[in-house]
Amino acid sequence: MRVLGIDPGLRNLGWGVIDVTGNKFSHVANGVCHSSGTNLALRLLSLHEQLTAVLRRFAPTTAAVEQTFVNKDAVATLKLGQARGIALLVPAQAGLDVGEYAPNAVKKCVVGVGHADKKQVAHMVKMQLPGVVLAGADAADALAIAITHALYYRSPALREVTPS
Repeated sequence: MRVLGIDPGLRNLGWGVIDVTGNKFSHVANGVCHSSGTNLALRLLSLHEQLTAVLRRFAPTTAAVEQTFVNKDAVATLKLGQARGIALLVPAQAGLDVGEYAPNAVKKCVVGVGHADKKQVAHMVKMQLPGVVLAGADAADALAIAITHALYYRSPALREVTPS
């Protein structure tokens, strides 16, 4: 199984691809799509094109996206939601099943603590994917999402209780 994890963001959309064989995870690639354009529509188009290229290049068989949390800035939350829409749309267009996981569920799965910081997540991703060179914090988060999805996707018992 090849898993694409996506950490949505309007400026920086992290992505990570892992292969899963039995109980073993191996790193395939990771990176960050940086939006460009003078308005929101062009920035979203930029993310769509870049993420589509990632899917074409690495041919994942399943994908997972981090859920959006609502913060005090409603405008920022809405923009993040639009970027998340791109993150959901691109794998769906490729015919993939797309899992969704809350940030705390990803942290708990990868680190063991639901309120872990970004450094702890990156450290545990490096522990689970030896030799990985992270393209940044967003890419580390995306790989954590891919690992979480792989663990839940492989286990029918866990799939019944998808974290939120």
